[in-house]
Amino acid sequence: MEILIIRHGQSEADLLNVHEGRADFSLTDLGRNQAINLAKYLKEYGGFDAIWTSTLRRAAETAEIISKYINCSINYDDNLIERNNGILAGKPITNENKNSHYNMKPFECIQEGETDIEFRARAEAILLRILDIQKKIK
Repeated sequence: MEILIIRHGQSEADLLNVHEGRADFSLTDLGRNQAINLAKYLKEYGGFDAIWTSTLRRAAETAEIISKYINCSINYDDNLIERNNGILAGKPITNENKNSHYNMKPFECIQEGETDIEFRARAEAILLRILDIQKKIK
């Protein structure tokens, strides 16, 4: 089984220079064009069994664009939502908070966010679930 991990296209947060995380921003026109270009490439790349995506708009929009080009079903899952960056979500990026989570220990988190350990556990659990589901389908 081959898995491609794809990041969403440019979002409004990129233009606003704010932290994304759980903040739910849409794609920009450039982001939609990026998704279309990727979709065209993936169509040439070969067949796909499924698309799994976060329920956040930027990720879901990217998946929906790709799905139209490669004719593949989409599975939306809240467990694929980006890392919970707590009170930083949607806030302007400043020199003071730009890399704040990089200076934390794995068991520490930004207020109302999730730790590295929690994030990793969630990522591992959803990946194992996806692998199990896709294995049963094949």
